[in-house]
Amino acid sequence: MLKSELKLPKYYEDPSVLHTGCEDNRSYYLPFAPGEAVKSSRVNSLNGDWDFRYYNNPFELEDFTQAGYEYKNYDSIPVPSCIQMHGYDRHQYTNVNFPFPYDPPFVPQENPTSVYHRCFEIEQISGETKYYLNFEGVDSCFYVYINGNLAGYSQVSHSTSEFDITSYLKMGENDLTVVVLKWCDGSYLEDQDKFRMTGIFRDVYLITRPVNHIRDYFVKTLLTDNYTKAEINVDFEFSGEAVPVTGTLTDASGKVVAAETVKGSKLVIKLEDPSLWSAESPYLYTLTINTPEEVIYQKVGIRSIEVVDDIILINGVKVKFKGVNRHDSDPVTGYTISKEQAIKDLRLMKEANINAIRTSHYPNAPWFNELCSVYGFYVVGESDLEAHGATSYYGASWSDTYGDLVQREIFAAGILDRNQRNVIRDKNNASVVMWSMGNEAGYSKALEDTGRWIREYDPTRLVHYEGSIHQTGGHINDTSMLDVYSTMYASVPGIEEYLKSNPKPYMLCEFVHAMGNGPGDMEDYFECIYAHDRFVGGFVWEWCDHAIYRGITKDGRKIFHYGGDSGEYPHDGNFCVDGMVSPDRIPHPALAEYKNVIRPVRGVLLNKEDATIELENKLDFTNLKDYLKVEAELLVNGVTKEVYQLGALDVPPHGKITLKLPVDKSLFGKESVTVKLNYLQTIELPLTAIGHKLGFDQLFLQESTLPLSKTTGETASKENKVQVEENGTKIVVNGANFSYRFNKLYGSFESMVVNNHTVLEKPLEYNIWRAPADNDRNIRNSWERARYDRAFPRVYETRVSQENGVTAIYCKLAITAIQIQHILDLQVTWYISAEGTVTVEINGKRNKELPFLPRFGLRFFLPKEYDKVNYLGYGPGESYIDKRRSSWFGRFEQEISDMHIDYIKPQENGSHYGCEELTIVSSYGQNLHITAHTPFSFQAGRYTQEELAEKAHNYELETADSTILCVDYKMSGVGSNSCGPALAEKYQLVEEEISFKATLYFE
Repeated sequence: MLKSELKLPKYYEDPSVLHTGCEDNRSYYLPFAPGEAVKSSRVNSLNGDWDFRYYNNPFELEDFTQAGYEYKNYDSIPVPSCIQMHGYDRHQYTNVNFPFPYDPPFVPQENPTSVYHRCFEIEQISGETKYYLNFEGVDSCFYVYINGNLAGYSQVSHSTSEFDITSYLKMGENDLTVVVLKWCDGSYLEDQDKFRMTGIFRDVYLITRPVNHIRDYFVKTLLTDNYTKAEINVDFEFSGEAVPVTGTLTDASGKVVAAETVKGSKLVIKLEDPSLWSAESPYLYTLTINTPEEVIYQKVGIRSIEVVDDIILINGVKVKFKGVNRHDSDPVTGYTISKEQAIKDLRLMKEANINAIRTSHYPNAPWFNELCSVYGFYVVGESDLEAHGATSYYGASWSDTYGDLVQREIFAAGILDRNQRNVIRDKNNASVVMWSMGNEAGYSKALEDTGRWIREYDPTRLVHYEGSIHQTGGHINDTSMLDVYSTMYASVPGIEEYLKSNPKPYMLCEFVHAMGNGPGDMEDYFECIYAHDRFVGGFVWEWCDHAIYRGITKDGRKIFHYGGDSGEYPHDGNFCVDGMVSPDRIPHPALAEYKNVIRPVRGVLLNKEDATIELENKLDFTNLKDYLKVEAELLVNGVTKEVYQLGALDVPPHGKITLKLPVDKSLFGKESVTVKLNYLQTIELPLTAIGHKLGFDQLFLQESTLPLSKTTGETASKENKVQVEENGTKIVVNGANFSYRFNKLYGSFESMVVNNHTVLEKPLEYNIWRAPADNDRNIRNSWERARYDRAFPRVYETRVSQENGVTAIYCKLAITAIQIQHILDLQVTWYISAEGTVTVEINGKRNKELPFLPRFGLRFFLPKEYDKVNYLGYGPGESYIDKRRSSWFGRFEQEISDMHIDYIKPQENGSHYGCEELTIVSSYGQNLHITAHTPFSFQAGRYTQEELAEKAHNYELETADSTILCVDYKMSGVGSNSCGPALAEKYQLVEEEISFKATLYFE
C-alpha cells in the first residue's frame, strides 16, 4: 500500500507567488519587555536540534499533516546549518553556469527537499498577544506548517521572513514543520559565485508582542550648518492602533542628551555639535524607544553621504573605500556564520587597514551590519540578486543575453522584492552608505524601476549597480537613478580614460582578483585612486577562499575541497579559492600586500643628501597624532644600525608634513642605505591593540655602489693548479678541492663536487618555466602552445680555454622545444677560477614572435642538507616585481621549509625579488654563495615546478629529495588575470635582449 503523500502548492515555480502568510518587511530589531536590556524575554530562540528527513524531490513527501502522524525514524540536524555540511545532498561549486536546465521559471523535478520538525511550548494564548515566527535565512524557499496547517511560504534565501502564526497556535505543545526546497523560481535570481547549499542556515526564533506595537521605524540623520548641527528623524509605523512612544538618546558614555515624545508617527531630535560616525571613528548613540509594553534599543550613527561635484563625501569629507567583498562562508559551517566568526573576519580586516565591505552578493546576516556600525566599516549593502547564468546557455553570450532573465516580466516583482527586503531590513545601520541592487544580472526596466523606488524610499544613501554598464537584449539603459559608475576588473589605463570624460563618481566594485599567488597590481590601482578625487576606491575580490573541510591527512595536512572534488557537474574548479585569507582564515600574502598598499601614511624621500622626507596622512578623518607614531629604522646593507623615534606627528587628515631625519652619515659606506618608516598604533581600539603595526615605507638614501658580484680569480697559485680534460660530450675541470663536469650537449654543469661533497644532484638547467599561478590561467595557454613547459637546450658550439688561471667554457645554444621555433638564442660563458668560483655570463635574444616568458634563469638541484637561506633582498614574505609592497629590502635568514606558500591549489610561489646576495647554508657546514651584477630573483623549496603544476591540491604534494634553487635574471609578475586585466607589460619578461651575469662560490 502506497504511503499518503503531501502535495505542496507549486509556489516554487510561480514567480507571481513570492510570499504567502508573510508580514510586510521591517527593519531588523528585537523587542524587549520594559526594564530589560541584555536578554529579551520576548524572543524565544528555536535554534537547536530538529527532527530531519531528506527527500530527493518534493513529490515523495509523507503527509505529515495527517492526524496522529509521528516523526518516527527521522534523523536529527542542527538549526541553523546547511544540509550539505551534514552529509545530505552533495557539494557543488559553480560560478556562472546554473546547476539546472535553463528553463525559467521551472526547476528540476529531482529537487532536493528537506523536512524539518520541532515542538515548542505556548504557555498562554490571549487576544492581547501576537506570536511572530522569524526565519533569518533559508535557501532557497520554504513552506511553514503549524500544527499541520500551512501557515506560509517564502523565498529570497538571504533575507528575513516573518510570519504571524497566532491563529495557528494552541496552549501547550505546538508542532512546527518546515519544508525546504533546494531550487525554486527564485534560484534563477540567486546564481551567485559560491558553493550551492541549502537548508535553514540562519537563526529561527519566536517573538511575542502586544497586539498594538511598533511594527517598523526608519532612522534618518540630517546634518546642517557645515555639519555642526544634526537632526535625527524617526518615522514610525504601527501594527494595529498607534501606541504612545518616547525616544531617549544617550551618548557613548550613557549620558542622556535628548528625550522626546513621538508626535503622530514621527520623532525629531536636534543636536548641537554632534559626534559624527565614520569608519575611522564609529561613534554611536543609543536611541531607546519606549512604549507601554515594549522597549527597542537602536544604535544611531550620525553621518551623511552625498555626491558633490561628482565626488563622494561622507560628513563633507572626500573618502576612499579600501574595501573587500565578503561572503558568509566557512569550510565547516558553510553559510551559517556566528557573530564570533564574523568578528574574526572584521578583526583581520581592521588589522589590515580595510575600511569597507561589499556584502557580496546578498545581504549578510542581519546583525552583521550592526557589527560594522560598531567597529567601523563602510558597507555597500547588496541585494540577493545575481543571474549571469543567462550568458551560458547554447548560443548565449555576455553581449547578447546578459539581461535575459531580468528583462522577463515574470521576474520584475521578484527583483523589486529582493531589493525592498534588503533596504528595509538594514536601513537603520550607519555603516550602510550605499545600496547595491545586486550583481551581474544585466540590466532592465525592472532594475530601473527598483532603483527609483530605492531613491524615493531612502534618499539618505547612494544607489549602485554595476550591471547597468551592459546594454543587451535591445533594452536602452537609463542610469539616471544610479549615483556611481561602477565596473569590475578594469585596467588602470581604462579607468584613466573613463575619468577624462565621464561625470559620475567612479568605483571598482570588484578588482585585483586575489586568487592564489596574487594579486600583483594593487599599488598601480591605488596610485590611480589617490590621484583622482572622483575615484572613490574599490573592493578586492574577495575576502576568503571558499572550500569544504574534509579532515586531515595522515601526516597532519588539512584537506580542503573545491569545485569538482565532489563529482558534481557543472563545476568551476578552484575558481572559488580566490580570497586573501584561507577558508579557515589564515592570511595569505595577498592580505599583507593589501594592508601595506592601503597603509594610513605614505612617506616619500624629497632629498637624499639631508634625508628630508614627506609624510602624507591618507586617513580621511583622523589626525596622525591621535592614532599612530612613526619610527625610522636605518638599515645599512639590509641590517638595522639605528632606530629614530619620530613620535606622534601633528598631521591633519589628507595633510602632509616635511621633516629631516637625524641620520648618522658616519654609518654610510658603499653599501645600500635605507630608512624604513614604521607606523605603529598608539591607541587601544576594540579590534586592534596599542603597538599594532599599521604599515611601513622604505626610502633609499643610497643605492649600493659595491660590485654586487664576486669576481672570478685572475691567476692560479702554484698550490691551486687546475686541470682540464675534454672529450666529445664532457669537459671536466679539476682543482685542489673541486671537480666540475660540464655537459657539452646541454651547455651546463651536470656535476659539481666541492670538498668531497656533491653539490649538484641533477644537471644544472636553464629555466624559463614556472608552475602556473591561478593568475596565469589565461597566458598559460599561450605559454604551453609555445612549449615553454617542455623547453630544452640545443648547443651549437662549445669551446674551452685557459688564461691567467681562469678556465672559460663558451657555448652557443638555443632554448627550443619540439615543433617550435627558437625561444631564446644564447651565448653563455662559464668562468671557473682556480679556487672553484664560477661566474656565468649570459647574453641572449628572445624570440619576439612568442609570448613573454614566465621567467629566465638557472635551476639547481642541491642536496636536501642545504636547508637554510641568508639573503639580501626583498623579504621576508614572497615578493615579485609587481607584488612586493608587503616586503622590504633587508637581510633575512629563513629555513627553506618555511619558504613555501601553501596555496590550496599548488602553483608558483615563494620567489624573492630584488636580491643582491644569496647564501644557501648546508647542515654540514658548506655554504653556496650567489651574487650577480644586477639584482635577481630567487626561489628555494622542496617542491619542483613540475610537482606544483601537476598536483590539484596542496595535501597531495610530495617533496623532492633535493633542495630546488631557482636563480632568475627575471621573474614575470603575477598580476590578477584570473579575472582581471592582462599582466601589465612593465611586469612581463618581454625584453628582446637579455644580459645576466652571476657568480657562485663555496666556503
